[in-house]
Amino acid sequence: MTEVAVIREHLPGLPIELLHEIASEATIAEIPAHTEILHEGQYIKMLPVVLAGVLKVFSRSEDRELLLYYIRPKESCVMSFLAGLKQTPSRVFALTEEESKVLLLPVHRVNQWVQQYPAFSALFYDLYDLRYMELLETINSLIFQNLDQRILDYLQQKKSLRGSSLLDLRHREIAQELGTSREVITRILKKLEKDGRLKQLETGIQLL
Repeated sequence: MTEVAVIREHLPGLPIELLHEIASEATIAEIPAHTEILHEGQYIKMLPVVLAGVLKVFSRSEDRELLLYYIRPKESCVMSFLAGLKQTPSRVFALTEEESKVLLLPVHRVNQWVQQYPAFSALFYDLYDLRYMELLETINSLIFQNLDQRILDYLQQKKSLRGSSLLDLRHREIAQELGTSREVITRILKKLEKDGRLKQLETGIQLL
């Protein structure tokens, strides 16, 4: 399959002339799991579009981190898109959740393509709407949900992403992504296990 065909499969609806431009100027990269591909404070030169795998985007405040949203196949990072358009430093950082294949678009060309091709512009503004709704959900969960429910929702989301109810997760990783401490996560997971919501095994956390 040619690069044009690969890009067309993941970004349908774009005009053929744009697909050829993307194929000639973008790069497809295979990135190992748990690799930071976007650093907080950096200026965006390449905009990632996920072809396979999953990225996760975080914000950081002092020594605490908070998972904002996931980037799935056929999606990109709207925060990076906006930072690239405005030529401002990134306020977030992003890691690969698993081994991922990513299309890296040169941000200066993205700016041109947004103005030149309405379908390309619509693609990113549709993603903006999606990310906005996900951020609202994150804010609502922080304000209105207790941490027990937030952890259960987090584990269910991981189950959906990974396609398995047995999750290879460490307490420290959960704490980092939910912006709390490992001790708090350990205490609540014990409570959820006692309530019959999950089992903690040597191989991970089993959702019931």
